[in-house]
Amino acid sequence: MPAPQAAEPPADVLVVGAGAAGLYAALRAARDGARVTIVSATPLAQTASYWAQGGVAAALALDDDPGQHLADTERAGRGLVRRSAAEVVCREAPDAVRDLESLGVVFDADRHGRLALGLEGGHTRRRVVHAGGSATGRRLVRQLSARLVAHRHVTVLERTRVTALWTSDGRVVGAVTDDGRALAARATVLACGGSAALWSRTTNPPGSVGIGVQLAAAAGAELADLEFVQFHPTAVAGVPGKNGFLVTEAIRGEGATLHDARGERFVDELAPRDEVAAAVWTTMRADGRDHVDLDMRSVDAAAFPNVVRALRDAGLDPMRELVPVGPACHYTMGGVVCDLHGATAVPGLLVIGETSCTGLHGANRLASNSLAECIVFGGRAARAAADLPPLPSRVDAPPEEPTVARPSRATQRALWERAGIERSADGLTALLDDPHPLARAIGASALARAESRGAHRRLDHPEQDPAMDHVHLVATPGATPRPERWS
Repeated sequence: MPAPQAAEPPADVLVVGAGAAGLYAALRAARDGARVTIVSATPLAQTASYWAQGGVAAALALDDDPGQHLADTERAGRGLVRRSAAEVVCREAPDAVRDLESLGVVFDADRHGRLALGLEGGHTRRRVVHAGGSATGRRLVRQLSARLVAHRHVTVLERTRVTALWTSDGRVVGAVTDDGRALAARATVLACGGSAALWSRTTNPPGSVGIGVQLAAAAGAELADLEFVQFHPTAVAGVPGKNGFLVTEAIRGEGATLHDARGERFVDELAPRDEVAAAVWTTMRADGRDHVDLDMRSVDAAAFPNVVRALRDAGLDPMRELVPVGPACHYTMGGVVCDLHGATAVPGLLVIGETSCTGLHGANRLASNSLAECIVFGGRAARAAADLPPLPSRVDAPPEEPTVARPSRATQRALWERAGIERSADGLTALLDDPHPLARAIGASALARAESRGAHRRLDHPEQDPAMDHVHLVATPGATPRPERWS
């Protein structure tokens, strides 16, 4: 990495990451008059959010309200949801959807022009809005990207990676990029996505290896809930070119069913994801197969065009054949500890989206709450960033060494085998010697939670411990995770 160049003129807000959370936060800040720089490792509209097939969960139906959305979120989160965070998202999600519409995002509607609300696992009401069926992420990031690049207050740096945060006197004052630029900013917002590609079988693109978590930890931020990793139950298995391709939960909401080797259904397909993923895994093991079968032949192909097209391109017609599926690492509930405006314990640093941990998702994320979280907390963080004090007149020199480590294939295999759907003390203890720092932290947190809860299943501690309700494990480098009770 080249030595950092002299700092460019400072921005009001520096956003690292251009998924849904980063795009919306950058646009919100710019709409409020801030000078914004956004850094994207890929061209805009090609981030992980681009591939998101789920929608945005919001209580918009006449028979729904934020209280019911909250109840479903808490039920799915298995006694670990931070109620204050969930109340914010459930209350503010309807306005978030309306703001996206005002920005030109076109959600699916029925023939009367009313929003078409989908049903997904764990929800007791139809409350998920989609765009283009299972193309919601694609349409959302394309529209937000178009708005962003046209805004006169925004500078976009594409194909650029942040390698370290720039700190001075305990405050984050910007970031350093892989091409040697030092970007100063009054507020730095990390929206770098999650860590699911640290596992060898994943639905995520290769870059989702905890970049934001690593950057923040190196700057002194705390991490929490690292043991809670959601495995999506229906990722394609054994189809060349499409291994790990996500088949959205919304397809099961429209009637698709799961079957074992004898052709029998074995689970409520619309139970929360932790239940369905565990049932799929157990059934695969019992049948001696690497998959179960998803029957979506009764589903309207026109409602999910990108899924049907992708499978047909791979030589499998889901309207005529069963689709082989199995669990894959999909979403990390843990991340950088922050408040309900994205602020961390490190002055000048905010986090949003999957990089953050507000406690919203608890031990198991409710389907489609993540895009709602991106918009709600993206807007809140943008407003909080505007209130931060100006940069001091003199700051320390920017760092020269990167603080982000890429995982080896051995680390990815180790996390899948030792911190996958089923875990034990022996496997987790072995992770403590892994060369990757985030793999070690995940192993330590999973080892410290001696119970089974939501997406965290310990074979040696199969029961949920009531004493651990609302207890989150907070991790700092080199220390044993400590318990904290959040409300």
